[in-house]
Amino acid sequence: MSTDVQDREAAPEFKKALSALDSYALGFGAMIGFGWVVLTGGWIEDGGTLGAALAMVAGGLIMSVVGLVYGEMTAAMPKAGGEHHYLMRGLGARWSFIGSWGITGGYMTIVAFEAVALPRTIEYIAPGISRIPLWSVFDSQVTLTWALIGSVAALAITALNYVGIKAAGLTQTFVVLFLLLVGVVLAFGSATRGSIEHMEPFFTDARGLFTVLIVVPFLFVGFDVIPQASEELRMEPRGIGRLIVVSVLIATLWYVLTIVTTSSSMPLDRLRESDLATADAMGTLFGSPVMANVLIAGGIAGILTSWIAMLIGASRLLFAMGRSGMLPSWFGRLHPRFQTPGNAILFVGALSMIAPFFGEGMLSWLVDSGSPSIVLAYLLVCVVFLVLRRREPGMERPFLAGRGRLGVAVGVAGVVLTAGLLSLYIPGMPASIHPVSYLLCALWWVLGFVFLARIPRGIAPGEHAEEELLAELDRRRR
Repeated sequence: MSTDVQDREAAPEFKKALSALDSYALGFGAMIGFGWVVLTGGWIEDGGTLGAALAMVAGGLIMSVVGLVYGEMTAAMPKAGGEHHYLMRGLGARWSFIGSWGITGGYMTIVAFEAVALPRTIEYIAPGISRIPLWSVFDSQVTLTWALIGSVAALAITALNYVGIKAAGLTQTFVVLFLLLVGVVLAFGSATRGSIEHMEPFFTDARGLFTVLIVVPFLFVGFDVIPQASEELRMEPRGIGRLIVVSVLIATLWYVLTIVTTSSSMPLDRLRESDLATADAMGTLFGSPVMANVLIAGGIAGILTSWIAMLIGASRLLFAMGRSGMLPSWFGRLHPRFQTPGNAILFVGALSMIAPFFGEGMLSWLVDSGSPSIVLAYLLVCVVFLVLRRREPGMERPFLAGRGRLGVAVGVAGVVLTAGLLSLYIPGMPASIHPVSYLLCALWWVLGFVFLARIPRGIAPGEHAEEELLAELDRRRR
């Protein structure tokens, strides 16, 4: 037995600390970040009210198919690191790294996004917070006080996750309940004071629809945090599978609700002039700037829920890759007292503390830069789903995406849909992303290929692939 395998068997294990309610709050809250506050006006402008809503429904259906696949895989292999284990078993070590690295990059861009989004949101309520100019990044002025708000918040979120997932889960649950309350108030305002006339135009064109659709991976990423924390959920495997699918459906309803209520509040010309369209919609519907600030509080709640969840997801994946030898073993250590992947949490937290010093311009780049990597990981999970259905038909699967041919059809649909979604990011396509986003994405993968080159070839996929990888790495070090 290799030294790494012996060390892993002697290491502390994750604590099952999250209840069913905490788990649902984790899944839903992970997907509802700040994008619904700052981006909704742009969605309506690009696709029209119904066009934008249909794009979200289409995105929700795509993610529901992927969610079914994830549900089956997670229930069969409820291990921290999710995709890492599915791909290791079905496709081998190198493909496991590619999928894990892709989804980790997506999580980390969202963690950084939230660290930048928080001071911008607070600035809406308190316009005078920017003091002591530092520098400009691509015409975005960075001030010390503005950046410190994001960095200090990053420190607090990191500390909360470091001391235990139970504390993070309780915080997540209470914040999600507040967020849902804000959504109910917004819906009430739209139903009683909104206007259908304000919703025009209902549609624009196909380009506008694709422009909205391209942000779907960024908006819906988060249901896949549930597999990362599956070892820490007090739920039966079958329940974890259902949790993933239900979380996606609830998030779809939330985004459609946001689009319809915002567009009903005021004409499109006024929405175009708004920096935070959903907040201004709330203020207009109730005729009070105080209510706009209530919505902003809901936006801050969304920032916190997504931030906590993505830090959980990124740290568990880094932990899984570190424990399997794909990354330095420093990442693969659990804190002996808190039973959290403390080193991985500190690493992701440190990056989020730096992000605000790159300024508000980072927001739009971060929205897009991690999305292609996320979709690539989804595509690989759908592929390995089909591989394992064929190769290991007797594998215990407490939750099924569908029985027999129906399950295979779900997997094939997942491959086709995610491949189509991935094609939208090709340069020159109608909804291709900003050059800076391509650069950030490329830099992440250049770093990834450095680690990929260290992974031995010839590690066959299977139930014991990770042990074989560790043994081979240990042999090479001797």
